[in-house]
Amino acid sequence: MASSQAAKRIVFTGGSGKAGRHCIPYLLSKGHQVLNLDLAPFPHPTVHTLKTDLTDSGQVFNALSSHFHLSHYENPRAADGTGVQKPHAVIHFAAYARNLLVPDSECFRGNVLSTYNVIEAACKLGIKKVIIASSETTYGVCFAQGDADYHSFPLEEDYDNDPEDTYATSKLCGERCARTFCRRFPGTDIYVLRIGNVIEPHEYELDFPEYVAKPETRKRNAWSYIDARDLGQICDLCVQKDGLGFQVFNATNDTITTKETTEETLRKFAPNTPITRKMGEYEAPLSNRKIREVLGFKDQHDWRKYVKV
Repeated sequence: MASSQAAKRIVFTGGSGKAGRHCIPYLLSKGHQVLNLDLAPFPHPTVHTLKTDLTDSGQVFNALSSHFHLSHYENPRAADGTGVQKPHAVIHFAAYARNLLVPDSECFRGNVLSTYNVIEAACKLGIKKVIIASSETTYGVCFAQGDADYHSFPLEEDYDNDPEDTYATSKLCGERCARTFCRRFPGTDIYVLRIGNVIEPHEYELDFPEYVAKPETRKRNAWSYIDARDLGQICDLCVQKDGLGFQVFNATNDTITTKETTEETLRKFAPNTPITRKMGEYEAPLSNRKIREVLGFKDQHDWRKYVKV
């Protein structure tokens, strides 16, 4: 399990979205080159956006074997007769981001087909690192009808995910695609990120005070979150860590989004849900223990730095 620290060429899908707007700048700060595949432009002078319909497999194959910038036409021809350098990694965040943006059938079609196309093209083009966005919703409560309980706490990667909604199901299908192609193409790393509720910097002042004041409203997010900038760190750690094959990681910050301890919060708001191991005093119920231990993630943006308790 090697860690390769050199700058990489990264294709990022959906980089113009809420998470990508912060992840791409983090990757650039680490010296990486990024090509953004999206339908909307990315506001950065060194990041080119290639408008790509990811549900069209032909467009995806072309995009993943494309120049990153117009200036790259100045490059000398490579051994294969082109001047195109193969990406080192693909990070796939593009998706319908929740239910009720489009009809359920389109949410499922678009999310599953785009994920399949991206993974297939990357593997068949010999790109050895693929990182895909899954979701906290796969744990089954976020979009459940009415009040639902989790099976147990903490929520960790070996959980029996059984959502009832279309969006979360589309994400689980993407996870299965990732596992399938990782088995089919030995030597390829495909890492799945079950991303928590993404928080941008301005949202600490805008939204977090209510989250803290009304913890009963945060059960659907398991009283957990991921700072968009820390998600950029996670993307970089995934790019740098080689040799893990197929992996699933919860992508969340360290701590619970309540003033009370984790034990007090769960006892009050989820009294019927068993706790299967000793948890940290303020450990997020959607636990990031694996990503800390395996990838070395270090929480840089704890919500308490920005919100007065």
